[in-house]
Amino acid sequence: MSTEVKTSSGLDSVKWIIVALLVGGAVYANHYFAQIDTMSDLVKIIVIIAAILIALFVAATTEKGKTAVNFAKESRMEVRKVVWPTRQEAIQTTLIIVVFVTIVSLFLWGVDALLGWGVKSVMSL
Repeated sequence: MSTEVKTSSGLDSVKWIIVALLVGGAVYANHYFAQIDTMSDLVKIIVIIAAILIALFVAATTEKGKTAVNFAKESRMEVRKVVWPTRQEAIQTTLIIVVFVTIVSLFLWGVDALLGWGVKSVMSL
């Protein structure tokens, strides 16, 4: 079993700084564009989304970004393998849970009332 430790290069640090600047620029642009009435809302949205997409692209080229993208791909494959319940199965399971929770809550209410009565009886002595 090999235990390779991947170290991020100095270039990764520069990329993360670029990502931070792009996201910070998008936040500033959102604040700045809110004060401009003559600019189209569509143009504002496109500029902000473009900055965020570029930041995501740059982040995806780093080691941690590649790991995150790989994790997302594997997660998507796992979700495809899930056998989701049918509508009837979901309704039946939900009803069973509602009935069970009702029974347990009534039991706990009865125990609480019994203990409350017992404490009052002991305290009145």
